[in-house]
Order: sequence, then structure tokens, then C-alpha cells
Amino acid sequence: MAHQGVPPGQGLEQVLLFVLLQLSLIIVLGRVAGGLAQRLGQPRAVGEMLAGLLLGPSLFGRLAPSAQAFVFQSTDTLPIGIISQIGLILLMFQIGLEFDFGHLQARRNKRAAIAVALVGIICPFIFGFGFGFGSSAKLAPFIDRSAYSLFLATAFSITAVPVLGRIMMEYGLTQTRIGVITIAAAAITDAIGWTLLALISTWVTSRLAAFDTLLQLGYLGLYGLACWWVVRPLLRWLVRVMRRGDDVLTQDLMALLLAAVFLSAIVTNWLGLFAIFGGFVIGMLLHDQRALVEAWKARAADLVMVFFMPVFFTYTGLRTNVGHLDSPQLCGAFALALLLAVTGKFGGCYLAARWSGLDASSSRNVAIMMNTRGLLELVIANVGLDLGVIPPSVFTMLVLMAVLSTMMTAPALRRWLPRPTRPADGRGVPAG
Repeated sequence: MAHQGVPPGQGLEQVLLFVLLQLSLIIVLGRVAGGLAQRLGQPRAVGEMLAGLLLGPSLFGRLAPSAQAFVFQSTDTLPIGIISQIGLILLMFQIGLEFDFGHLQARRNKRAAIAVALVGIICPFIFGFGFGFGSSAKLAPFIDRSAYSLFLATAFSITAVPVLGRIMMEYGLTQTRIGVITIAAAAITDAIGWTLLALISTWVTSRLAAFDTLLQLGYLGLYGLACWWVVRPLLRWLVRVMRRGDDVLTQDLMALLLAAVFLSAIVTNWLGLFAIFGGFVIGMLLHDQRALVEAWKARAADLVMVFFMPVFFTYTGLRTNVGHLDSPQLCGAFALALLLAVTGKFGGCYLAARWSGLDASSSRNVAIMMNTRGLLELVIANVGLDLGVIPPSVFTMLVLMAVLSTMMTAPALRRWLPRPTRPADGRGVPAG
């Protein structure tokens, strides 16, 4: 979304008033929409994503264009954009912290998890690349076909571990066989998906030049080694020496962690990746510090989820205009994209689960959970729009795909799970 200039004579105080108005509206509507989503048996994130869409041009701007313009266009949109990106960096740090590599090492059901993950990436990746290659001339005529197709292939392949984990907790699946297989497969999918996104982003930011891409990848490799051999031991040492009795996350340590996250974001941005990857890297370096992870979740996670995430959802909503799908051809393209993405992910994961020895019912449940795209699809969509490898119409398709694929999960689980495994009230209401 292009940032609008500050009108002449508009001072800091006036800009601040509009930003505070925007934030108040975003937070309240996000909580209300999230609560309603839970009452309807959906994850809170679904309601917050829909709230972001409602505040944008798709509904608010269509029903009350003057009011929407007054709230969101009376001043520069840059502050909201910056807040959303800071929140996204912190969320990626939090996702990195919660990334449980133990699932990837567990012997039980390892073959099934690997099979589900790999087939669950390969099938939608092929479908996404084919859709991108075939639709490039119509949907993205001025964008490099290979970059556009590879980006769509990655977007089709993703599974959202944060939302999926909360759904599984609500349904009591975290200790079951299908739960262990699914969360392990989703973790592998996430790792491969972020790697693919990083590679494609590096390739695009190096302007598709092979030598520049290799050079950037070399720098990223050096940064990864420096993080593992220098930053990781330093952070572990700081966690140990700055502990005060039972207080693992002291204020001084939190300040240093935030500085480390932001500095890492600066470095990954400088190396040609988006800043959000920097937050994810620091989180992964500390994922096995369980006391620290629990302290962060107790002290800081709520602020990220209650304040920053609705801002990101709204920022995405302000960039999304369902009106871009204003022709039967575009609506048909979206329907085809959604069908291919769901078929590739669900079908691939189902077949892999069956091949690994799971029965039909368990395979269906694994497959529908792996189809959950949630927040991470929005992250990828925003990256693609900022990189210029997808047009606004395809951005809208990916946003709608994120919402709809996530909405499919809870109703399917309520229908397919055995009775004793369902929530006591018959509804799935995971937190986010």
C-alpha cells in the first residue's frame, strides 16, 4: 500500500491522534471479531484476519468511503506500516522460540512425518508452479514468469504451525499419534517453506542475476554460521548470567533480546532478505532454552498477539481489495488457485499418510490440519507484494486463501475426529 504524504501543516500531535484512533479501532474490532470466531468454532486468528479485511477497502471503504478515508487516509499510513512490521519481527522471533525441533528428531512415526511433509510440499508446489506459469500472461504480464511462478508455488505449499498448534491443543491432539505426526510434518514443512522463501527472495532482490544470487547466499551462509557459533553461545551465556533466582527473563535481558532481534533484522535486510527473517533466526537460536521460552510467553507473548498482530492483519487488509477480483475470469482464477492449493496439500498429505500406514480416518485428519495456512500465508503474501513478484489481484487471492483454508480445519475436525477426541462442548475454539 503506497504511503500517503503528510498534508501541509499537519504536525506530530495531529498525526499521533489519527494513529491512536486507528490503533483503538483495530484492537477493539480485532478482539470482538476474534471472540466471535471462537464462538463459531474457528481460531481467533480467523476473526482477526477477517477484521483486517473489513477495515480495508473491501468493506469499510466500500460501505463508508468517507469514514474509511477519514480514519485511515487523513494522515500518513507509514506509522501503521512500521508498527505492523515491528510486530511481525517480534512474532517471527516468537515462532522461532516455539519451534520444537524435538518433533523432527522423534523416532516414533518419523517416517510418516517426513513422508507427509515432503509429499505435502511437493504436490502443492507443483500445482502452484503450474498455476503461476499458466496464469502469468493474464495475471502478471509485467512480472518475471519464473519468479512469479516460484513464489506462488511456495505460497501454495506453506502450513501455519502457530495456528495449527493452537487448534491441536484445543482438540487434545498434541499427544496422539496423528497429532505428533502432523506437528512434526508441519515443522518440517515450515523449515523448508521458509528456506524456499529466503532463496526466492534472495534471487529476486539480486535482480535474478545468478552471480549476485550466489554472492548473497554466501553472505547469508556466513551470517548463519556467525549466528550459530558466535551469537548463539553469547545469548546462552547472557541468559545464564542475567538470571535472578526464579526470574529468567529480567528487564535487562529482555532489552538485550529485543536489541538482538532488531539488529538481526537489520542484518538480514541488508543481506537482501526481509527484516522478519532476522527475528526468526534469533528465536531459533534460543528455542531450547525452555525456561526463557515460557517466561517470554508469560510476559511478552500476549502483547504481541493482542496489540501487534491485529495491526498486521489490518495493514494487510488495507492492502487487500476484494474488488480487484472484478471479473468472471479473475474469480475463476481464484477458484482454480484455491482448488489446486487445497487439493495439492490435502491430497498429497492424505496419500502420504495412507502410504505410511495410517487408516483413512487418521489420514483425513492429518491432511486437513496440514492444509491450515493461516498467518504465515499472509506473511508470504505481503513479502511477495513488497518484492513486486505478485500483482495486487493475486495478493488478494492469497489473502483469501489464507482465511478460507484456515476456516476449513475446525469444522472438518469436528466432523471427522472420533467422539472422545472432540472438545467437550462440541466446538473448537483455539486461541489464535
